[in-house]
Amino acid sequence: MSSWRHLSYAAMLAFVLLGTLPLHHYYRLRVFRQPLRLLAAIVPVAALFVAWDLMATSAGHWRFDPAQTIAGRLWGLPLEEYAFFVVVPLAGILTFEAVQAVGSQRRHVPPTAPPAPPAPPQGPTPTTQDGSPKAGPR
Repeated sequence: MSSWRHLSYAAMLAFVLLGTLPLHHYYRLRVFRQPLRLLAAIVPVAALFVAWDLMATSAGHWRFDPAQTIAGRLWGLPLEEYAFFVVVPLAGILTFEAVQAVGSQRRHVPPTAPPAPPAPPQGPTPTTQDGSPKAGPR
């Protein structure tokens, strides 16, 4: 198992995608049909957090365990860290859009009718000799 430990971070990102990418198909979302809008939502935030990450790691505030990341690094950050800033916002956008779709579907479903009152018993109504309805027990 220790030979796979370097894939821990990548596996976590894969599980996030595995849990959220099906939402796009299941709810017929249009997130990927608007790539410029998606990039506009992800890139500025990712750039800000990558810059923050670079400063924090260079200052020694935190570090990334090389035993749990793949060997590739860019400016000292593991490649998974860059992927994190794309995968997590994408998962958030897909989840938000799916919740919106569910809410929209619920608003278009007509409310169910309340149950009908029980029907009166069938059969002849007891009558008196003159034909008027007989009074029931009181």
